Amino acid sequence: MKIAIDGPAGSGKSTIARMIAENLGYLYINSGNLYRAVAYLAIQEGTPWQNAPRMIDLMKRHHFDYHPDGSVVVDGVPLLKELRGSDVDAIVSQVSAIPEIRHGVNEIIRQIAVSKDVVSEGRDITTVVFPDAELKLYLDASTQVRAQRRYEEKLNERLTSSVTASDSQRLSIDEIKNNIEMRDKLDKEKTVGALKIAQDAVYLDTSDLTIAQVYEKVYKILMVRIAHGRK
Repeated sequence: MKIAIDGPAGSGKSTIARMIAENLGYLYINSGNLYRAVAYLAIQEGTPWQNAPRMIDLMKRHHFDYHPDGSVVVDGVPLLKELRGSDVDAIVSQVSAIPEIRHGVNEIIRQIAVSKDVVSEGRDITTVVFPDAELKLYLDASTQVRAQRRYEEKLNERLTSSVTASDSQRLSIDEIKNNIEMRDKLDKEKTVGALKIAQDAVYLDTSDLTIAQVYEKVYKILMVRIAHGRK
């Protein structure tokens, strides 16, 4: 079975996708982490993201796989925390806007998902990667709520890390909100794989819902699909 979840940054799609995958024993795939892996490699190798031919060559030179914990395995080396750095944040949306990179990542996801029960999430999973998924969901939330969620995530990361942020690195909800608004604009205006709601997707606004409440709604929808033979 293929469960596809779309939505903007901070809408809760990653958390819900992981919960569904863990509880049902499905493979969890985050398309965004694959784009982040490409962006990370570009930074490590000094490849400018603005140079599309070099970015495409970089991607072709490496082998990508995916682990259930969300880590991307590049040439046998798992990457996870490395993909969440501010330097990756700054260019990942631009990297994912390169059509050939999107095609490559989409093909990687499809190959990984062959003959597996999968929960995959991203920004064009329901419309491009798995248009025939048995269940399609679009999770959304207001920009302010999404910024608050990201702020709390980053604050928690700092509190559990031994690294102390400098004044220039301190968290700002306004900065996070501006970054989210910029990414939303870029994602919606992509010529390939733009963020949009699939016609047959179930739309859920999570602004006023807890994670537990969102999960309960999604789980009920999934059980109905399975009960009616949509597997």
